[in-house]
Amino acid sequence: MSATGPGQGVPGACEQCLRRSWLLGELSASLDYRCNDRDRLIALLTLGDEELIQAVAGRRKGEMKARYALFDPQQLRWAGDVEAVCRHDRRFPRSLAGPGSPPMLNVAGGLERLAGLTAAPVVAIVGSRRATDYGIEMAKCLARGLAACGVTVTSGVTDGIAVAAHAGALEASGRTVSVISGGLDVARPAGRRSLCERLSRSGCAVAELPSGCPTRRWAQAASERTVAGLAGLTVVVEADEGPGELACAKMARALGRQVAAVPGRVTSPSSRGTHALLMGGAHLIRGPQDALELLYGMDAPRPSPQRQSRPELEPGLKATLEQVGAGRDTPEKLTRAGADAWEVLVSLSELELMGLLARGDGGRYVPRDPLARGGSSTG
Repeated sequence: MSATGPGQGVPGACEQCLRRSWLLGELSASLDYRCNDRDRLIALLTLGDEELIQAVAGRRKGEMKARYALFDPQQLRWAGDVEAVCRHDRRFPRSLAGPGSPPMLNVAGGLERLAGLTAAPVVAIVGSRRATDYGIEMAKCLARGLAACGVTVTSGVTDGIAVAAHAGALEASGRTVSVISGGLDVARPAGRRSLCERLSRSGCAVAELPSGCPTRRWAQAASERTVAGLAGLTVVVEADEGPGELACAKMARALGRQVAAVPGRVTSPSSRGTHALLMGGAHLIRGPQDALELLYGMDAPRPSPQRQSRPELEPGLKATLEQVGAGRDTPEKLTRAGADAWEVLVSLSELELMGLLARGDGGRYVPRDPLARGGSSTG
């Protein structure tokens, strides 16, 4: 049960957990020095408050212990739309009960909404910040199909796959939980504030650090454990083999959660990490239905019927769509394959207007539903 009242906490969070959130903000500079070793960082975050001060405060130990003893919840800064919830409150996500998980979250979007979103099946869609156009469309397709079936999508709000996942869920009028690596009032990236506001209106944004704390390097790494902890299934869409881009999948496995990956081109550096995961036993994801079957088994719901009821494409458009999906993704490549240049341009324009193709980098085209065949969609 959460404590309330002056000096005892705020509704949804007890003084003990508020103190922890404050302490992390105060120790951020010291934790930044240790964030290059993610395993060491996560191990530090499992320590109790006094042990954490002893481990990282350095010459500030005496000062931090004194300030810690005098902590008063009333000194915390609160943004108008931000609430707090801790592990002692029934609305705190039960999936975050594991060791090393954040004991408290600051929430924008409402505590009851957060409880509802995390009670539903949750899928984390993660991957590289430097995603290819294929990866971006694949992340949107997955999120769109899952959100249409009532699944909650979670991710960070960094560039690339994370932003694409949130955008795809919004296209299906779905709800997401976005995990922010700083105070909710100051840490939303300037270029993503509009997206963050839309996400908070329909879903929730959560952060471990209190209001007023800027984004920190250690908090970005630590937020991945929140993303992995919230989800029953973590899907990596694109990632290199570096530990940073595979960190969320590693944390999900450590928690005993399901891990899956989307295959890509074997020659693409952006797919080296996902292919390594697949070789290591991760589930293969071709579209939303594969993810739904991992969550629900053979009783999995089907993606939105209206997205599957597209009319059959006429043969020329169908052939162009299949050629683009096979890698002949520019007018030049299609023409070299023997197609008439004028017919290619007309077909590409029609498919783009129908919402089946999107314009990618360098004049390339990408299927909006990357695994669609013959005008029907998997998501």
